[in-house]
Parts: sequence; structure tokens; C-alpha cells
Amino acid sequence: MAITLAVVLLLLPLTIVSAQEQQPPQPPPQVVRPGCRDKCGNITIPYPFGIGDGCYRDDGRGGFQLECDDSHATPWLTTVGYGVRITNLSIATGEVRAKLKATRYCHDSDGAIGNRSGGGAVQLFNSHYLFSPTRNRLVTLGCPNHGYFVDLSGYYVSGCMSICRPLQYALPGSCTGVACCQSAIPSAVDYYEPYLLDMPKKDGDPILYTTTTTCRYVFLVETGWLSTRYKDVDKYLNQTDDLTLPIILDWAVRNVGNCSAASLNRTDYACQSADSHCVNSTNGAGYQCNCSKGYEGNPYLEDGCRDIDECKREEEPPCYGVCTNTPGSYTCQCPPGTSGDATWKSGCRPKDSFTFALKVVTGKTDNHETFVYLVAPAILVVGRLMVYPMSYSGVSLGMFLPAFMCFWLYLGVQKRKLIRTKQKFFELNGGVFLQQQMRSYNGTSTCASGFNIFSKEDLEKATDNFAADRVVGRGGHGIVYKGILEDKTVVAIKKSKMIEEAPTKEFAMEMFILSQINHKNVVKLLGCCLEVEVPMLVYEFVSNGTLYHYIHGSKGLDSGTAFETCLRIAVESAEALAYMHSSASPPILHGDVKTANILLDDKLTAKVSDFGASKLAPTDEAKMATLVQGTCGYLDPEYLMTCRLTDKSDVYSFGVVLLELLTRKKALYFDGPEEDRSLVLCFMMAVQVGQHQELLDSQLRNEMSIETLEGITLLIMRCLNMSGQERPAMKEVAERLEMLRRYQYHPWAQADANTEEEAQSLLDMEQRNVNYKFTKDYVLDFEGSSTYSFSS
Repeated sequence: MAITLAVVLLLLPLTIVSAQEQQPPQPPPQVVRPGCRDKCGNITIPYPFGIGDGCYRDDGRGGFQLECDDSHATPWLTTVGYGVRITNLSIATGEVRAKLKATRYCHDSDGAIGNRSGGGAVQLFNSHYLFSPTRNRLVTLGCPNHGYFVDLSGYYVSGCMSICRPLQYALPGSCTGVACCQSAIPSAVDYYEPYLLDMPKKDGDPILYTTTTTCRYVFLVETGWLSTRYKDVDKYLNQTDDLTLPIILDWAVRNVGNCSAASLNRTDYACQSADSHCVNSTNGAGYQCNCSKGYEGNPYLEDGCRDIDECKREEEPPCYGVCTNTPGSYTCQCPPGTSGDATWKSGCRPKDSFTFALKVVTGKTDNHETFVYLVAPAILVVGRLMVYPMSYSGVSLGMFLPAFMCFWLYLGVQKRKLIRTKQKFFELNGGVFLQQQMRSYNGTSTCASGFNIFSKEDLEKATDNFAADRVVGRGGHGIVYKGILEDKTVVAIKKSKMIEEAPTKEFAMEMFILSQINHKNVVKLLGCCLEVEVPMLVYEFVSNGTLYHYIHGSKGLDSGTAFETCLRIAVESAEALAYMHSSASPPILHGDVKTANILLDDKLTAKVSDFGASKLAPTDEAKMATLVQGTCGYLDPEYLMTCRLTDKSDVYSFGVVLLELLTRKKALYFDGPEEDRSLVLCFMMAVQVGQHQELLDSQLRNEMSIETLEGITLLIMRCLNMSGQERPAMKEVAERLEMLRRYQYHPWAQADANTEEEAQSLLDMEQRNVNYKFTKDYVLDFEGSSTYSFSS
């Protein structure tokens, strides 16, 4: 028994070292969303592409939704709405390989066109695809032949002419104009309609008609095909079957123009992996996502980019020592007991024992060396003492105790270092100041009105160490996890991505004041964790998602009660903002009001959330200038020009939310002409010509009275006034919406008005014939290149 234990202890150091070098294999990176089909035949379908609802990225442009026809011997993968047959998809290169039929004209013996075939026009506009200008060429075969293609307006884009020589004078070479010609295509081409120019034979055309071919072609084709198949072009000139050729399409996320614009709206940002970055598209507007250096996989999924284990790859620089994989990189060190450069053969040499002893005394050895030379011998001594207790009792004990003490000293140093780091972050994040505020509030430093300071371990335990399946959302300021505290309370834990440069006391004071907000339509801040570099915030959990997904999701609105629900949500959201502006002390400005920041519980009660951009209302002019934050489409134009966030900035953003509720259109929509991309501008121009009713969702329009429609239109236009001074206060907006709600469902003739003033207001609303007037002042008019102000 003693001998067996001694053998185990003797082998233990080697076993531990080996375990440190071997890491369990990671599962292969996920390429599709959970539960979605990942292949069509032998073609892998990586997200953002997908088959079926919820499996592809749906951002208002087409192309990512695919369908697989399994009825063919080899299943066909095609794009929904565009009919392009796909043979390969690549996330890394941003390319799609597809099939396209050539356009062919065949002539009879009299020279007349006897047969035409081909794929016709290919329309890719409003999609995520463009024809690749670097990987494709327009090719014209046969002679005499002028092949070209046009754009959507019918204008010439690119083409070339091929002429044949007599056979005895045929010239060897590539596709340079003799029986075959090629031309480059410009960038950003999203429409292809090919034509062959028929050139009737005339007198004096000996060059054109010295030699002719029966069939003539024009087609787009991958450049690589042309270079490898040119020697076989003769066989295509007289074939009667359809000719299908490979082409390359460049794809990108194109609902915004570039990375800078995309990063402003983190809710819609396509680069989901934390280990990814954005690159601008090189062909047309848009952007793509790539995994960071040292990572590979799918950057469009949350955990899509995985660390590359360079130590297992032969193509990496050679390592003749101990290779250790690290996140995004690796290290190559000489084995224990040697030193030198492990990246070249014979670069590691045995260490001088006196030098290492000096390092041990001065405490400058690394962790691996400390274990091998101190802890392992200590275990070895224990094993030998158990086998030969008497003969080694004096000498071995004297060797073991110092080694054992060094080991525990090392562990103690590491533990104290971790404690000091946590304390440092706690102080930098204002923890001490926050505790003082809480203590002065109710005499304790642990809780103030339900507000708690959590440890990092508390939140790790609540989220299963921030497991991927606990993620419930991603916002502009971080990732939100669903957590369950020890007392079984379900919470939402926000793990921020960025470090705010706010002063310590200011941040702590804002956290304390936000914790005191107690309103049924505001998400409650329950606590925070300050012992990490970027503080984590703990909120009450709201179960039914965001208003954005309720409006634009596939679930739809309930027939007959859609407008009632939308109006109630608008009233509740407005009351929450009015409370923060008027009743909180000091007043609180939200700074990023949008439908994605309004949550809905199981009863569809609205709760305003995400105070990542919120600020306490400044008390002096010097503090009013702030870095512009928020979301494109909702930002107050005055705020953009002055960098001064005010309560009227929230009013403008709320006006956009009202528009989004009523129209069920997104605040920014990049399909169609440029003037239609902004919902606000589109609505203002429609009001100007009296066509704003046509923009409303048809279901909502059918449920509201004409008086309610005009009243809410007037309110929206006041909220969206370019001048902040002309906008109503949030309190007035909430009151006005509540009055409209009562009027809609309790007409004036039957209403039980609370006051004569309210009754008179409702009567005025019913009887007023609202006239919309525009004067050259504030609101931009893009058609006339002038400015206008709205009034009634």
C-alpha cells in the first residue's frame, strides 16, 4: 500500500504538467442558429444566411433567406425572391458562387435568328448581393458578335465585340477579340440584362463576315472559368443545350452604408461575436464581419468566433519547446531547465543551476518553474517519507517544509493580488462613495430601497458563469443575461462592453439616484457589481421582449385591439419618461429613447429600460455639453448640432417611437429612394401634402377615428419640431395621449370627464378641423431645398 502510494506521488508531478499542456478539445464552432438547418446537399449554410423563419438575418433587405429544393438528385439551394441558384457560400471572403445561364442566339442558313435562349435579366437590387467586379468578366463568344448588358434604366453598362478570322489565319491566344472577347464590369452592379447586337450583313463588310459561327453568346462568368476553359470555347459555339456558367456575387450587410453607421445602432449590429471586428465593403455600400486575429468561425453569431489552437497547426511558426495556446495567440518557451529561443532548432540550452537557484531566492521564477522545481519535489519527498519514514525523517523533513511553505506562500500572494485587484476596481467605480450614500440613506451599507451591491461571484453563480444560453439581448452598451439569485429572484444582468469615463463620484451618485426610481413603467435597478473593470448592473427581469420586436416581429398585432394596445403602450411609456423628467429628484434624462429600449411584460405593460446613455439633468451650462450618444433615426437634430442633451431631446425621440408604433415601419429603412429612408422625413412630407394616413398601418388606421388620427398627428409633429423650445414637455405629451385614449374609447357624448377643462379640451378636439401649415423656418424640406416649420 505504501509503495503504491509512493509510486503515484512520484508520477503526480509529471501527470499534472501533462494535464496543463493538454486542453480538452473544443466543440466545433457553430455556424447556424440553434435548431436551424445547416446544409443543403453538400453546401454549408452559415448564418446570416438561413432556411426557415428565425434562421436568417432579417434587416429589411433580401437575399439572406434561402430555400432548398431536395427533389433534385443534387439539392438546389436558391435565394428567396431572387431565384439565384447558389453552389457555395463563404463567410471569410464575403462571396457567393452561383449559376447563371448564358444568353444565346443561333442563326439559320439565311442569317436570321432561329433560336434564342438564356437566363434573361437578373435583378439583385434591394438585396445584400452585388456582382463582383474583380471576380467576373462579361464574355462574348461567336462572330460577328457584339455582346453587352444594360442597367435597370436600359443604359449600356459594359460590352465587347468579337470578330472571326479565316481558319488559315487564326491566331492562338486568349479571349482577346478573335471569336471571343471579354470586358470588365464596374462595381456596385445590382442589375444585369444581357443583349446581343445583331449585325446584318452588308456590302463592304468582308472583315466582319469572313468567318461566322452559327451560335453567338453573351454571359457573365467567373474569371477563373475563362482562364481554364478558353481552349474549349469552340465546343460551345454550336451546342444546342443551355449553357450554365459560374459567377461570383459579393455579399455584405447592406442595410447601412458602412461600419461607422452600423456601430451607432448596436441593436441591429451584425458583428455579434465578442472576438470579431467590422470591415467596410469593397463593392458598394455595406459592411462585413471578420473574426479577430487568432480566432476563426462565424462572427455573425454570438459565440461564433473561437480561439485558434496554433500549437496544433503545422503551418504556424515552428516551436521546438513548450507551445502554450493563449486567447488569440500562443507562446513558445523552452522546456523547464533550459533557456534560449524555442522557435528554432537547438535554440534551447540547459540552464545553469546556480542561476535558477538565484531566481528562486529572489522570487523571479515563473509559475511553471515554481511548480516543477518546488512543489513536485515536495510531493516526491512526502512519498518517500511514507515508504522510508525512519531513514529520511530528519533530512527529508528539512527539505519538504521549506518547499511546502514556498508553495502556500505563492498561493497566498496570488489570493491577495486578486483581492487587491477587486478592491481597486471597487474604489475606482465609486463603491466606497456609494456605500456612504446608502448608509446615510437608511443606516446600512448593504441595501437602500431594494438596491444591493453584488460580488462578482454572486453574478457568476446567478448566470452559470455567464453562459451563452443565458443571453437574452444585446444592446448598444453591452450584453444582457438572465440570472437567478440565491433567493430565486429572476433578474437581468447587464455586462457592459465599454468603460465610461465618468468621474467616480458622479457614476456612483447616478447609480444611487437611479436605484430610487420607483415607477410601474420603469425597469427597476436592483443593484450593481463594482469589483470588476466595467461595472455590471442588475435590473428586474421583464419577460416579453422589446417593443421593437413586438412591432416588427412575426407575431403580429391582435385584430380589433391593435390600436388600443399600441395607444396604451404609448401612454405608459410617456408617463415613465414624464416621471423621470418632472418627478425624479434630480430630473433624469434618458438619452436613448427608442422601441428597443421599451420592454413589455407578460401583460404587454410597457417598461422603459436601458439607462446606458441616461444622465442626470445638468444644473449649469458648462455641464450641458456631452458626447453625442444614442441611436440613428431617433436622435434629436438639435442635440446633434449642439451636443447638448435636454429633456426635449427625449421628447423628439419619443415622437419617433409614436411614429413607429402607428406605421409599423422602422425609424431608418435603407431600401428604396433616399428620401424614403428616414421615417420622420417621409412622414413630414406626407403631412405636407395631406397623405400621412397612407403611411399608417392599415390595421391601426381602420381601428382609430379620424379625430384621434388628426389629434395624434398634431402631437407627433409637435414632438418632432426641429426647435426644442417648440416641443411640448413630456408631461404634456403623456396627458395628451391619455386624453386621446379616453376620447377614442369613451366618445365625448358619453365620456365621464373628470373636469370641465378636460371636457372642453375633448370637445375642442372633436370639433377642430386641423389645418397643417408650413412656414420657412425649421423643418427640412428636401424637395425644395428649403426649410419649414410646422404649426396648426
